[in-house]
Amino acid sequence: MRYFLIAGEASGDLHASNLMRELRNNDPNAEFCFLGGDLMQAQGGTMIKHYRQMAFMGFWAVIKNAGKVLNNINDCKKALAGFQPDVLILVDYPGFNLRMARFAKKQLAIPVYYYISPKLWAWKEYRIKDIKRYVDKMFTIFPFETGFYKKHNYSVEYVGNPSVDSVFLRPNQNQTFEEFCSKNKIEHKPVIAILAGSRKQEISACLPRMLESARQFREYQIVVGGAPGIDPAFYKSVVGDNEVNIVFGQTYDLLQHARAAIVNSGTATLETALIGTPQVVVYHVMFGWIAYVIKNILIKVKFVSLVNLICQKEVVKELVAHYFTVENVTNELDKLLHNETYRQNMLHEYAEIIKTLGVPGTAERAAKKMVEELGK
Repeated sequence: MRYFLIAGEASGDLHASNLMRELRNNDPNAEFCFLGGDLMQAQGGTMIKHYRQMAFMGFWAVIKNAGKVLNNINDCKKALAGFQPDVLILVDYPGFNLRMARFAKKQLAIPVYYYISPKLWAWKEYRIKDIKRYVDKMFTIFPFETGFYKKHNYSVEYVGNPSVDSVFLRPNQNQTFEEFCSKNKIEHKPVIAILAGSRKQEISACLPRMLESARQFREYQIVVGGAPGIDPAFYKSVVGDNEVNIVFGQTYDLLQHARAAIVNSGTATLETALIGTPQVVVYHVMFGWIAYVIKNILIKVKFVSLVNLICQKEVVKELVAHYFTVENVTNELDKLLHNETYRQNMLHEYAEIIKTLGVPGTAERAAKKMVEELGK
């Protein structure tokens, strides 16, 4: 069968590439055409456009690049019509992908599957109308999404969570702390890990405060997990003359060996929990408390971290907007490092998350179900 996939960012490239691998395992005659990235390209097929040409985040970025956005939409429509796929598979990235879903259903009359749901449960819930109208099957990665969609009389298929696969099937799980330190030429003393985000604007806004908080604990060394695609020189421009240990391509290893972590909200919060590292979650918001008040009006969920969303309660402290201060992070870090009861309670909740999310094999399950549906 012929599969057309669209992933508009780095995480989507990763998840879609794993799905493509499993689709081929279930369908040896699979042919791929896609908008995505290098990982998808490694699985074979024809890449129409790289996600780096599509990554316009935020309202003003989209307006500023309106011409490029329209070109991307038109190029995708032409490629879809030309490839004549048996199915269109969308990976998150709702602003673009829901347009393509509409085109695929109205103009090509082909099935549309969604792998990794847009976060309608957080905001822009009105998009459920387009989901119900143009998406034949939704494959979700969080158990709580089932209830959200059920509320809207739309049935979804929970297939597990890709982070479970990434964490529990990762290499180097038996690496010792001494091996990690020697490999990275750092001191053999306890570690505070810092994950400041994957985008330059996030790193610039968060890293200085994260570092200043961690430096209060002199018996620990600070190690920053470098984000993929971010040049070391950029980190240097943010931290200035302060000497900071940065490791690239070893985020899981870093978390495994850290006593505690300061994590910018995102998928990394869930990965940190699955590895079992106590954490404090931070999230920078421009205009401080004003934005915080607006967020509470627009955003439909109580929490920003995936850990708390899955548990539906506060498991990890979230320091958002004007609460994200050096003093607040320092106070929370002190608990994580020195209050053993506090640490163990958090680790107990982590264990419940692992039970909730299920076993590895997310892409495998999704691919198998997709091929079965298409064969009916």
